[in-house]
Amino acid sequence: MDGYCKDEEHVAELVPMADTVNASPSNRGSKEEQRGQWASNIDYLLSVIGFSVGLSNVLRFPYVCNKNGGGAYLIPYMTCLMLCGLPLFFLEVAIGQFSGKGVSHVWSVCPLMKGLGFGMLIVTFGTNVYYTINSAWALYYAVSSCRAVLPWSTCGNSWNTEKCVKDIRGLRVATVSNSTMLNGTVINSTLTPYNGTTEYGSSGWGKTETLSHTAAEEFWQYNALSISPGLEQVGNIKWELALCLFVTYLLVFCCIIKGVRSVGKAVYLTATLPYLFLIILCIRGLTLPGGPNGALFYLAPDFSKILDIEVWLEACVQVFFSLGPAWGSLITMASHNTFHTNCLRNAVVCTFVCGGTSLFSGIGVFSVLGFMAHEADVPITDVVSSGPGLGFVIYPEALAQLPFPQLWSFFFFILLILLTLDSAFTMVETVISAIMDQFPALLKWRLCVNAGYCTAAFLLGLVFATEGGMYIFQLVDWYFVAIFLVLVGLLECIILGWIYGVNNVSEDIHMMTGSPVPVFFKVSWCFITPSLLLIIFISTLARYKPPTYGNYVYPPYAATIGWCLATIPCIPLVVGMLLAIYKEKGSLLQRLKKSLKPDSSWGPVKSSCVESFRIRHKKTNSLRDICLSFVPCKSK
Repeated sequence: MDGYCKDEEHVAELVPMADTVNASPSNRGSKEEQRGQWASNIDYLLSVIGFSVGLSNVLRFPYVCNKNGGGAYLIPYMTCLMLCGLPLFFLEVAIGQFSGKGVSHVWSVCPLMKGLGFGMLIVTFGTNVYYTINSAWALYYAVSSCRAVLPWSTCGNSWNTEKCVKDIRGLRVATVSNSTMLNGTVINSTLTPYNGTTEYGSSGWGKTETLSHTAAEEFWQYNALSISPGLEQVGNIKWELALCLFVTYLLVFCCIIKGVRSVGKAVYLTATLPYLFLIILCIRGLTLPGGPNGALFYLAPDFSKILDIEVWLEACVQVFFSLGPAWGSLITMASHNTFHTNCLRNAVVCTFVCGGTSLFSGIGVFSVLGFMAHEADVPITDVVSSGPGLGFVIYPEALAQLPFPQLWSFFFFILLILLTLDSAFTMVETVISAIMDQFPALLKWRLCVNAGYCTAAFLLGLVFATEGGMYIFQLVDWYFVAIFLVLVGLLECIILGWIYGVNNVSEDIHMMTGSPVPVFFKVSWCFITPSLLLIIFISTLARYKPPTYGNYVYPPYAATIGWCLATIPCIPLVVGMLLAIYKEKGSLLQRLKKSLKPDSSWGPVKSSCVESFRIRHKKTNSLRDICLSFVPCKSK
């Protein structure tokens, strides 16, 4: 029997299925329309690419790639992309599209794990609150780029200290004159990058520092951030950043005003312009003195690195966090697809566009860094960094040395804003879609819900616009998402690959696309991907260390706060498991078994496919069934 669900199946025959699917076909059809669908597959692809391609692709990947073997790093990276990133991406897209449910309801496939969806929503909301401060920083810089003289290119401003030097060349001279020399090598050098900032002092950032800073570093620390000495001193809100944050949420509100319909139109601009800017910056960087050397330095292979297990672990982590599975956003966006969309093709396209963007952006970043190193007559390693420091210290300083620096700086910061907004659109829509699914009566009040969400997120985000906001940002970013996301990915593979059954997942996808799932994905879902995620999870816990910012060491209580943040998304998971077992009847073992079976609301979103789903759905998922599902067989 062909597993493909054809459009011409009669809906009238499905009315008796109401007790199985928990809704009449007409109700299911109306619900499918109420949730809204993408206007076209292009809208969906651009939205997913915009979500997946973010700041980590531009500000983190180039540094990680260069540090872990340059061109040789592409071997572990592409391997992990194929064995971990793509299978998990495809799995989430498939279940979202099949069920037409948001992240809070899709786990009706396994009622025991319903709390997982609410945990994902907590992570998505919390991440959106602190992630959007990147856009506020970039907007502040973009506005500052419109001045006649770039404020981070000169000393003598009100925020500068006596130890300010114009650029890294002056910093090198100051360092040599105030450091001890040993065999021609500078000891006590201040050019050691950490998380995008150079290391100064042991007590945080203060204007009493005795070491020299570049003008770009002082603008970032003392003007843009107005940074306090430490976490203990949160300080006042910097109202310029607060205003920039308000503008960011105003843009988000305007772009999600009609849900996926308006997001699908906004991404034609926000998801495509970053590629235009990256191409322009790359071409300009390669034509600068030292630019080609920077690109070659970035890609120069060091094959000895690929024998290091740490490189492979870092490649898995980079794939996992840059591609975007386990946040719930991929599930939510796919739930707005038409039922017969080719989800496998979309998953492959988005995965490799994301990976290719990371590689390409590195060429643009390192070509400009190569120019900067050439102008300062220092090794490229002295100017290589990642994270906020690359985007707001190193790169602005390099762009300030180009002809028409205001133009290039403005382009670059608009690029960072767009990369942030693309991800923010999707995260906001993920949470709001879950609210709409939970409370359908609010659909007619969608505008008010959007406004309420953006207002709440803005008010909570103001804490990151304070003088101590960077310390809080680092702490939240360090603990809040890293461990939980890996755990979610692992649980997804276990739930769908083993509990629900990989054969059932395969048949559900066959019903949508008309094509059987390749054996590669079945093996990956059941064995390879969960094994890699388990290794990442254990190694992450084993190697976890308290965060730092420059040479600032967080107080002991910061780790306690961090681990409390890390456990917050796990609370709904535990509570959901207890409630699911409590609601069932029988012995504890019987209750557990019942809570592992899909509930009555699980099924295809397309009403005409419900009968086909009932006939084809397997009632058992034994180990033998799962193992036999890997053996290709002809359809009867």
